[in-house]
Formats: sequence, structure tokens, C-alpha cells
Amino acid sequence: MGVRENLGAVLSKIISAAKGAGRDPSRVKLVAVTKTVPFEKVAEAIEAGAETLGENRVQEALPKVSEAAARGLAVEWHLIGTLQKNKAKHAVGVFSLIHSVDGVGLAREIDRQAAKRGIVQDILLEINVAGETTKHGVRPEDALPLAREVSALGNVRLRGLMCVPPFTDDPEGSRPHFVRMRGLLAEINAAGIEAAELSMGMTQDYEAAVQEGATLVRVGTAIFGARG
Repeated sequence: MGVRENLGAVLSKIISAAKGAGRDPSRVKLVAVTKTVPFEKVAEAIEAGAETLGENRVQEALPKVSEAAARGLAVEWHLIGTLQKNKAKHAVGVFSLIHSVDGVGLAREIDRQAAKRGIVQDILLEINVAGETTKHGVRPEDALPLAREVSALGNVRLRGLMCVPPFTDDPEGSRPHFVRMRGLLAEINAAGIEAAELSMGMTQDYEAAVQEGATLVRVGTAIFGARG
């Protein structure tokens, strides 16, 4: 199948998973991950109805953002990969949502850059939900303290949490991590911090993520095919 057909299939599965869990499908947004995808395929996805695109690296995203704007393709861009503090100035204001804020230092730098531009930058906190040494993100027990610190910043808006669980071919292996993320967001809300988004779930497990409360799912391979 081509990009259009793949996109339609993913959207259908999201709707089915949401309805099966008693959720409103409109509360789940598909982030089509365009890492290493040539722009012509990206354009095909946009024209087929993709409204939100996710990129892992600022330097790869910027030419695509410019090209989409030049072609008059209306789309929202999210940064889903690791962001270094020295790249924050290039990301702020370009991405409507930065998923990967993994510490107060990065949050403060984003806040500083956003203040310079007179804007408020939406962000998510990245949680290392399984405590993997090879992954970024804060420990689950540090989520609430970090949320409190970030919420005090004037030019950053905390929208929710993001995670990348350990890779597994069995979606059920991811489910306990998704459940824990839902619990962490509930703790943050109970502390009086308004944040509604849960970015979790990728090609191999996005249906389970939707069933467990994901509001953003990051899907690339199921739409664009395996990367070379």
C-alpha cells in the first residue's frame, strides 16, 4: 500500500482502539513521524490528510518546515526527539509542541528563548518510564517535582508527558508502562497542575497506547514503511 492507504489504515485503527476503550477518538492525535522521509513522501502524507508531523532532529526538520510553508501545505510540526540546550533557540517557535523536555535546565532554556520571541512554547516532559540507561527522560518519581518547577516558568506551557517504553514486538509488553504514565499524569493533575496530553505509542504498540489513554501517538513505519 502507499502512503495514503497506510495513513488511512492507521487512523482507522486509532478510531477502533479509542471506541473499544470507551474513549472519544477525537481526543487522539496522530503524529506522523517523518524522520529520514524524503519531502515528496511527506507532502503525500499531508495531502492525504496528515495534520501533525513529528521530527526527531531540529536540523533535519527545518528544511522540511520551510518547504511545506513554501508550498502552502498547512501542517503542525512537533519535535519528538532529544533536544540539546544549544539547539533550543532553533526549535522554539518552529514546533508547536516539544515532546522531549527531560530536565529543568532545558525547560529554562526553552523559556528563555521563548521570552525573547514573545511567545509561550508548549512542551511535554519526557519520562524514562522503565529506567533504561540508554534513554533520556526523568525518572517517574521525579515527574511531579519537575512538573512543579516547569509550571512556574512564564514562557513555557506544560501540556503533559511523553515516554518511549522498551521496544517489544508484543504490544502487551508496553501496556504496563502506558498505565504507569496515565497514573503519573493523574498525580500531576491532582497536584493542581493542568496537563492533559500523553504522548505514547509507536508503530508496534499505538493501539494499546490509545486503549490506555494516549492523546498523541507517534507513528512512522506503519505510514511510510521501514527506513533504510
